[in-house]
Amino acid sequence: MYATGNKKMLNMLILEILRKYSDEEHALTQQDIIKLLEKNYGMDCDRRSVKNNIMSLKEMGYEISMEKGYRLIEREFDESELRILIDSVLFSKSISTKQAKGLIDKIRNLASNYFNAKVSHVSNLPELNRTVNKQAMYSLDAINDAISAKKKIEFTYNEVGTDFKLHPKREDPYKVNPYQIVANNGRFYLIANYDKYDNVAHFRIDKMTDVRILDERIKPMSQVPELEKGLNLPKHMAEHLYMFSGESVSAEIKASPDMMSELVDWFGIDFSMVKKSDEFIIVRVRCNAEALRFWALQYGPYAEIIKPESLREQLQKDISIMAENYRKK
Repeated sequence: MYATGNKKMLNMLILEILRKYSDEEHALTQQDIIKLLEKNYGMDCDRRSVKNNIMSLKEMGYEISMEKGYRLIEREFDESELRILIDSVLFSKSISTKQAKGLIDKIRNLASNYFNAKVSHVSNLPELNRTVNKQAMYSLDAINDAISAKKKIEFTYNEVGTDFKLHPKREDPYKVNPYQIVANNGRFYLIANYDKYDNVAHFRIDKMTDVRILDERIKPMSQVPELEKGLNLPKHMAEHLYMFSGESVSAEIKASPDMMSELVDWFGIDFSMVKKSDEFIIVRVRCNAEALRFWALQYGPYAEIIKPESLREQLQKDISIMAENYRKK
């Protein structure tokens, strides 16, 4: 990492030692630092050089405590922030297990050894339902670059086959106008406009391969009816549960009052209360129709779709099929 044996690098080597072996609760003596310089970098040093280089680091802006030993106090990320970053990687389904382990190792290198001892459990990375797409991170970078440059993209869109491998949904590539990358349920999605139409479409980035940035400028959002007033991301996400594409509808849901937490989790706080009693509530939400269909099936025993009638009829068919599937034979 550093040119060991080079005295000009001594302050950086000492800084690295302070990063790894000290924190607010653990200090290093001058002798500790001298031993670690020899052990880790093969660097000879005396007490005066240690103190002088630490003073130099303090002058450079590093917050180092010199009371009862030396501690690096201020870091790029505190422990709670590092835990959030690690948890985000652990439960992301959009990256492979190998990539997740690599990212966690990099995050842990930002902390002291004492923090790493507290999170030693992350070395046994849970084998979650992760993507089989090794191009996922490349796709994410390419799409981000295209959005910044306001350029269209082409890509192959895939589904997982019975062999657990990705297979193209069709021979011709998709050509879209990319507008926003969002994270939902552990996956990254692209909010875009399919170039041939005027509607908004969502694509799972871990299902995209061979992403290519085109020279063509994207279609302005103002030319996409659903986005003509710009992208209100919180509203858009609340209306598109499960990231289904298609138009949103106004719907009424009847549920017990203790379902309020679930309703807020899924629809935010912008829905309206139509009726309220001790026994039940009726709320009005605006949501993608297909997404609301699957939501109602998920919460079937606890919630009832009152409106629209077309969705009630669809759910009646779904429930009849489910009842037949589960009928005792």
